[in-house]
Formats: sequence, C-alpha cells, structure tokens
Amino acid sequence: MACFDSSKGSLEEDSYEGAVGGELSGCALAMMEKERESLLSPSENHGTFNSSSSSSFQAATPLQGYDVEFDPSLESKYECPICLMALRNAVQTPCGHRFCKNCIEKSIRDTGQRCPVDNEMLSEDQLFPDNFAKREILSLTVRCPNSGCADKMELRHLENHLALCQFATVPCPQCQQSVRKSHLEEHTTVECQRRPMSCPDCVASFVYEDRELHEQQCPFANVKCQYCEMDLIRDQMESHCDTDCPKAPIACNFSTFGCKERMQRHNLAQHMQEFTQMHMRYMAEFLRGLSLNGTTPKSLWALGPSVSSEDQGAAALVPASSGPRGPVSCSSNCAPSQPSEEMQRIRDMDGRLVKQDHQLRELIIFKETQGAFDAQLTWPLQGTIRLAILDHGPEGQHHMEVMETKPDLQAFQKPTILRNPKGFGYVTFMHLHQLNQRAYVKDDTMLIRCEVTPRFDNMPHREGPTVQPRGPEASVSRD
Repeated sequence: MACFDSSKGSLEEDSYEGAVGGELSGCALAMMEKERESLLSPSENHGTFNSSSSSSFQAATPLQGYDVEFDPSLESKYECPICLMALRNAVQTPCGHRFCKNCIEKSIRDTGQRCPVDNEMLSEDQLFPDNFAKREILSLTVRCPNSGCADKMELRHLENHLALCQFATVPCPQCQQSVRKSHLEEHTTVECQRRPMSCPDCVASFVYEDRELHEQQCPFANVKCQYCEMDLIRDQMESHCDTDCPKAPIACNFSTFGCKERMQRHNLAQHMQEFTQMHMRYMAEFLRGLSLNGTTPKSLWALGPSVSSEDQGAAALVPASSGPRGPVSCSSNCAPSQPSEEMQRIRDMDGRLVKQDHQLRELIIFKETQGAFDAQLTWPLQGTIRLAILDHGPEGQHHMEVMETKPDLQAFQKPTILRNPKGFGYVTFMHLHQLNQRAYVKDDTMLIRCEVTPRFDNMPHREGPTVQPRGPEASVSRD
C-alpha cells in the first residue's frame, strides 16, 4: 500500500472508532488499515472465513469486498460495482461512485485511468476514503459462515466470533481435509484415511488407506488354504501346500517314469494301489530304455523329489547289473549273453517290485482298519459300558444307563473297517424335556461320560441291567 504525503492531500484512513487520522502520517494510517484488513479477509472458499489462511491469501491476491451473508440483505449502495460484494475500505471518486479501495486501484492500473461506471477520467490520487460508508458497513448484521452455526453479529465482530465458533473448521494435519475444530480429535483418530495404524500380526506401521494392501502382503496374516480351507498364517501357506495339504493337487510318484496323472494328495495312496501294474510297466520300460541305450541306470535319488522312498529302495538294486567294470555297453565287443542277462535282471526286479507293492497295500489296509489300542484288547469285547449325562448341580444326580456287552453280536467283534455298521445302544437315552429338570446344561454346555470296563475270561461276570439289541441280530442275543 502506497503512502502519500499529507501535504499533497493523501488518503487518510479512519480507525474502527471513526477517528480521522489527522495526527498520524499517511503511512502509519495505511499500516493500521492493512492490519485491520487482514482480520477481515475473505477465505479462499466462497462464503466462508479461514483465519489461518488469510495472510497467505492476502499476499496472493488483493483484498476485494466482504463475501459474507448479510441479514438483512446488503443494500445496493454498499455494493462494489467491480467485485459485486460489500465495500471493503470504501473510497469515493470525484464522479460520486463508491468502490473497494483495492478494486478501484487495480482497475485504474490495469484498464486505464477511467471510472469503470461512467468512463470519466480518474487517477489514484483523486480517490478519497468514504469513512461514513465504511462505518455503516461494519455495523451491518451478518450470519456466521460456518455450516451449522446460526449466530448473527455485526461485521466488525465476525473475526472474533470465528476464533471461538464451535463450528469453525481447520485442516486435518494428516489428510488436509477441512474438519470442525470440535471434531478434530475424533477425526484424526477414528475417521481420517491417513491416520497411522499398526498391524496386530506383524506390528508394521502404515496409514489406514493402505490397510488392504498390507493385509494382502502381511506374512503373519491369517489366511485360509485355497484347497482345504485350513486356517494358517500366510508365511506357512507355501510349505503347507507343498507338503501337508491333503487336497492340494500333486503329481504321481511315478511321474518321472511316465505317469501323467495328477490328484489331490489324500487320493495319492488310492491311485498308487489302483495303478500298481501300470506303474511297474512304466518303470520297466524306463529301465529297459536305459539298458538298450547302453547306459547304466543311475540311483533314483537323482531323478527328482516325486519318487517315493519305496520306489528308490526298489531301484537301488539296478546298479548291480552294471557289473564291477562299469556300464554295460552295446558295442561289438559285448558278449551275446549280456542283453539276455540284463533283461532277466529287469524281469526279476519287476517281479520283486510287484511283490513289494502287494505287501505294502496289505500293510496300508491293516493300518487303516486297526484302532489305537485294538492289539491290547481281548476280542470279542466283553464287559460293562456305562453312559451318563452329568448333573452340574451340587447334588450331582447324574442320569446314567448301564449295558452289558453281547460277545455274540457283530457290534462287539474286532473292527475290520473304520466304522461298524452294526450298531448297539439305546433307542431313547433321555427325553429332551428332562434336560431342563436339573442342571444337565450349564453355560450352554452338556457333559457326557462314558466308562468301558472290559471283562476277561478269568474275571467273574458282573451282573447288571442289560439292553435288548435292535435289528436282525436280536434273536442271537436272546438265545
């Protein structure tokens, strides 16, 4: 803002109290006015005030009129013809028109020394402050520009109100979003997309908006196996699928020898049993091809991880056919009996592999049908079975039923399959309505106790209540 010498008729700015600056220099008055203008500068957004950004906005663009909502509406005589807002630091021209001080000065510099209204010649030194209009405008009633605030006050008091208004907004220090001061703490800790977070699994730090990306990469995040849906941590997934997952697709153990089948891991044993002969043919053809090519079959340990331990053990016999002098050669120096001897060895090894496979299959079937303690018991099972639903109450009046085993029934014979289809038990053990008569269910939990007391041949028979079996075997038990 330029400072004019008072002796040359410089502009004298009035204070908020209306005193004319007759005792101050023009430069001092200009500085006071600049300070007041900074207090009532408009924000960058239409219809709002922002005291924190007023100074930077003032440095970027000259201050125009007051862009606020007047109540009642602003009279046209107090409106600047250039910015169409309420006059800020009103000045008059010799031709009788009012303008904002900054608006008319900029117009004179940019468009020529003429009045924008009537095009009369006009220079900056012809402008003089309209202190009356200035005081009138500062006394007008305005509404608070903050959304949600219904307060009204004189324009001169607006800046003080904004400093205390509970609906005033400030930029979030994390995301720069405009937020009410009263909600700033909640926003920065709960709502802000840029708020800092810490992974509960790996304790890594990141901002909230990057959480999905981190969850997709976190090595300790809980994930489900895509094949068996087992809950794992991501760092275990690769090892689980490679070695443990029962439903992960894998190649046959004889893939090295030519089998192209792929199956779920838990179906591998069944595949090996069903296609034993085919696998033996694959191996025989593989070994025959090595022999006819004049090379000695190497240890199957070098053929890859797909070969099982039993296959490796069976093939370990093959190098013996090369003899103490190294590989078998098909050159003209070979004895005529060598090819037939080699083929005989291959046929013998093929027979041994088939025999070992049959033995392995029998062992697998025996293992699958054996219970954990079957070998420790005397069959058929003889003894007493007690079933009870326990009473949680202090009296402990349990509901108990006792049955004696029936050795003649198939239900008590030694197991031969995983589940015995011949059942033996109670048609009705306890009616549902009886569960509520005592404390059989507590905290949504019911306790069931089963006691099996085996009776050997040299032990006395314990008499007790028996239960008649159901089904076609009932006649056997009655005999």
